[in-house]
Amino acid sequence: MNRFETHKAVSRRRLLGTAFGLSMAAIMPNLAFAAGNGAKAALAFDGDAILLGGDVLRISSDGGKTWAEHAAPGQVLALTTHRGQAGLVLAGLAKGGVAISEDGGATWRSAAQGLPGGPVNALAIASRDPELFYAAIQGDGLYKSEDSGANWALAMDRPWLNEAERDPLTLVSVDLETGMGGIWIYAGTELGLTRVPDCFCRWQDVQPGNAMDALVAGDAPPPENPLPAAEPVLSLASSPTVPERLYAALASGIWTSADGGVVWQRMAETPASAVAVHPEDERYIAALMGGNLKLSRDGGTTWTATSVV
Repeated sequence: MNRFETHKAVSRRRLLGTAFGLSMAAIMPNLAFAAGNGAKAALAFDGDAILLGGDVLRISSDGGKTWAEHAAPGQVLALTTHRGQAGLVLAGLAKGGVAISEDGGATWRSAAQGLPGGPVNALAIASRDPELFYAAIQGDGLYKSEDSGANWALAMDRPWLNEAERDPLTLVSVDLETGMGGIWIYAGTELGLTRVPDCFCRWQDVQPGNAMDALVAGDAPPPENPLPAAEPVLSLASSPTVPERLYAALASGIWTSADGGVVWQRMAETPASAVAVHPEDERYIAALMGGNLKLSRDGGTTWTATSVV
């Protein structure tokens, strides 16, 4: 058996997840761009290197001028890295499970103990702890590992939005003092943006104030300038150097927030499916837009296309 093959046990929400996946494929066929020979693309920075994952893993160490191609551990749906540990790369796989590389994507090992079967739609590494991982399993829930992926356990059900559970399409750990323990886990869903503090008490809308205020207030009015209503949030990125600076990729373009997601403004109108920010420079952004991988060195004011599509 392939060492990346996950078990076939039916998860507690597998049937619901399967139905949801089929409906999403029917109503949103063009939300994800292609990489390689048709796989959904995932995007991340590993230090200065740019990683583009799909059926294969492409890596550029010179700002997108040239690319090296590596074998992927399977079809990659999600990639995440950590500022504090260069070379650490997590890949969420379409066939289920998480693969981990500690050498920038050259070699991989399986890290699926405790994870249910099902595609791993989204991944995040805790902003303050490179050994704490989060994984969103399609049709199931949010799982976490406190030992660098050796073991996983359910942390939270999927967000409940508009009378149904919704799969996270993207995750990011954001180091803000308004969160409990300084951490928020933000999730993009088919119906927009939500987040949960690291107590995993309750998914909630993004709003001003700290996590406890939000929990006490219950349902709060939306912020004055949120992301477009009911539009899928396909990718999120947080700047480690300026954690309140967030980026989001939507079909309506690239959006940015300077206050942890309370107020948003659009910085590019080309349809986008992925966004990543350099770990040491909040103005250096990579994004999949209009079928191309584009880079900005000035915070999104201008963009340059790379040699890979």
